[in-house]
Amino acid sequence: METYPVDIDAGQVVRWTKAECEATPSSLRVTARRSREMREIPLRKESHLGDEERRDLTEIDTIATLEIAPLNAGEGWRLSVVVEDEAGPRLSEGGESEATEQRIDLGTFYKEFIRPGRGIANVIAEVESESAKAHVSRLVSAIETNRHADTRAARSTNGHTK
Repeated sequence: METYPVDIDAGQVVRWTKAECEATPSSLRVTARRSREMREIPLRKESHLGDEERRDLTEIDTIATLEIAPLNAGEGWRLSVVVEDEAGPRLSEGGESEATEQRIDLGTFYKEFIRPGRGIANVIAEVESESAKAHVSRLVSAIETNRHADTRAARSTNGHTK
């Protein structure tokens, strides 16, 4: 699979996907998840932390991923929005696992991760063939111009938009 970044606003992709799923719920396979990773604070000269203080702190990263793919996986493409948010150092709480992953719905993904200051968002395409790459290009164009399947279908059946 070829993977490459797509130069489009992540918020625009998520808003378009929400509208598309509301208009034609079965047109795309959309999954979202978030995971938290807790790591030890790295030893840095500028942090001025001793060994004992570093043991009491962990660094928390939250990574949220939204995957948009065709219903037929054989089409060979996927568009992903990945948001990485470093929450920074936090006090270690005994008993928490090193990493947790949780499925979330599209609305939760939008509400929690598509907002200013929430983290770094990237849009990534994965394609298996030139035809899949062409499909992703058409999809990105539809997202940029805010075109939806129901609008295209309405134009073709009666010549008018809804």
